[in-house]
Amino acid sequence: MNSTLLPRRPRVYLAGFDVFRRDAHEYGARLVAACAEYGFEGVYPLDAEVPANLDGPRAAAWIYRANVDAIRAADIVMANVNDFRGPGEPDSGTAFEIGYAAALGKEIWAYTSDAGTLIERVPSVPDPQGPPGRVCERGYLVEDFGLGKNLMIACAARLVQGDARACLEAMAQGRTQ
Repeated sequence: MNSTLLPRRPRVYLAGFDVFRRDAHEYGARLVAACAEYGFEGVYPLDAEVPANLDGPRAAAWIYRANVDAIRAADIVMANVNDFRGPGEPDSGTAFEIGYAAALGKEIWAYTSDAGTLIERVPSVPDPQGPPGRVCERGYLVEDFGLGKNLMIACAARLVQGDARACLEAMAQGRTQ
């Protein structure tokens, strides 16, 4: 019997705060389907179900282990780094997943529809006490490298302006060039 083995589709871990949407499971299914359209195997964090006998910290620890295992098994991490609970700041869990993927040497792509640089988007005033720069309402300097996201995210990932589909399209093109 002569069978031709098809190459495995690149596995993409879908990081982002989308897991907190009210329609998170349905949205995740749409993301996974979009991945397939572009030749990828999407892995959504909510694909793994927390065992019913776990609650509180034990459930959180199980989710953590499941997600880091999924990142380890992925070829690529694609992250939604849109502003989450404040201007200029993506979800902290997503930022962790990007850092973890970077430490593992994974290919990282991220997308955002947020326009402008951090210094343009984060409410700030000129720093009256220190070096030239601006400070946020809590008195911390606002990063000004001309980037739309913190340098640790912007330098770790290939950042795409747009939505998940725009990122998938860029990923598909980037992998074939």
